[in-house]
Amino acid sequence: MKRFESFVWHGSTPYRHFPEMNSKPSKRGTATTIALFFFSVIFIGAIIYARWIDASITGGSTQKGIITSKKPHKCSAGNLTQTCPGNYPRTYKPVSGDPSLNPVCPDYFRLIHEDLRPWKETGISRDAVERARKTAHFRLVIVKGKAYVEKFKKSIQTRDVFTLWGILQLLRRYPGKLPDLELMFDCDDRPVIRSGDFQGPSVIAPPLFRYCGDESTMDIVFPDWSFWAWAETNIKPWNSILNELKEGNKRSNWMERVPYAYWRGNPHVAPWRGDLLRCNVSDKEDWNARLYIQDWIHESQQGYKQSDLASQCTHRYKIYIEGWAWSVSEKYILACDSVTFIVQPRYYDFFIRNLQPQHHYWPIRDNDKCRSIKFGVDWGNNHTKQAEAIGKATSKFIQEELNMDYVYDFMFHLLDEYAKLLKFKPTIPREAVEICSETMACAAEGIEKKFMMESLVKAPTDTSPCTMPPPYDPQAFQSFLQRKANAIKEVETWELKSRETKNKQQ
Repeated sequence: MKRFESFVWHGSTPYRHFPEMNSKPSKRGTATTIALFFFSVIFIGAIIYARWIDASITGGSTQKGIITSKKPHKCSAGNLTQTCPGNYPRTYKPVSGDPSLNPVCPDYFRLIHEDLRPWKETGISRDAVERARKTAHFRLVIVKGKAYVEKFKKSIQTRDVFTLWGILQLLRRYPGKLPDLELMFDCDDRPVIRSGDFQGPSVIAPPLFRYCGDESTMDIVFPDWSFWAWAETNIKPWNSILNELKEGNKRSNWMERVPYAYWRGNPHVAPWRGDLLRCNVSDKEDWNARLYIQDWIHESQQGYKQSDLASQCTHRYKIYIEGWAWSVSEKYILACDSVTFIVQPRYYDFFIRNLQPQHHYWPIRDNDKCRSIKFGVDWGNNHTKQAEAIGKATSKFIQEELNMDYVYDFMFHLLDEYAKLLKFKPTIPREAVEICSETMACAAEGIEKKFMMESLVKAPTDTSPCTMPPPYDPQAFQSFLQRKANAIKEVETWELKSRETKNKQQ
């Protein structure tokens, strides 16, 4: 990978460390000399690379091209107003300059076109962007590869912090690749740009970015903050979690797992979660569900012993149910080899719309959860090969198509396509402040700083973003939606027939 320009070593070759190089070597000595020389270069290069990684955040300096550390570091107490370096690379050179050689992005990238379709014909004016400010937490401006933020209000917890951190890592990954742009971002749960309020060709909706959407709104869906960490719940960056979940899946094969549906979460955030608890096993009824209340305050006091995600892939079935809106828990549940039971959702994030019922998950009725869960478990335990295949297909999708490489590429393509729609030249607002990885990490403390360092993009990538797939044509998109609806309807039909058969037998 190409390193940041300010941290490339330009030192001279250290011949003096090898006395035998100062005299004419024998043929045999020549081979030894060359081997020692290349070993030296590699060894010194490794040291420089390691020091560069540290210096890119901790405030190392360069002397004659060699990185040295300062004592105290710029990030030490009393000096947290570090400014952004002026020598970031503005371009990068991928190994292959031919985009046709890049892999095609996963199919869920095609929904970028759908999310931006409301502005395809009209474009996006500055007035439209300004109208999105009503509920936004911050304005993000990218000019010449640098990021500037104007904050309007504080988000819940550190959602805004890690969202901005993630965008900065995208800029480090692909320096100079993104065009200039300006956007508004809302970090709250529910989408607010209602489609019904913007009817007619002359009425342009305000473009507003957030973490989820639904069928009645036009908010632009962006990867959520927890891909870089959810500090308040001790959830690590996604790269680390993915590796741990992969290992967790190996601890037991599907047939060895507990043959019930598992859920652990906070039931107090929404009434439908409280309703789910009625499906727990009791002296009177067993709905094939094992449900547990997650008390995050107690968990934090006990060192998060009961919230290790990699240790929760122990049941054949895991339940996903929305919170106040879409829930961060979704991707962690899907990553287990367990069959994911998705209680009929209203909201979607940037990738879930591409998953197919019966192939990636098992649909659960929201108006009759208990019976639906019981039927799903019974079906899976009687069709173990098919059920196991569903779990494997989903975890494979998560590992291969939702890794951080693709998360960054999704962010890149979404922002790139969005920027193409802007009808004005983005400029840096007077109230905006330049941000970079250095300023954010230096100001952070404790677990926030730890997770930032863990998710830091250490150098520009040597590959280009994946190749953006074309948009759906209207007929193909409707066919895609109809297949999903038919698969859900088929499961509901099986469930009703099973219930009718049992009633006749009684």
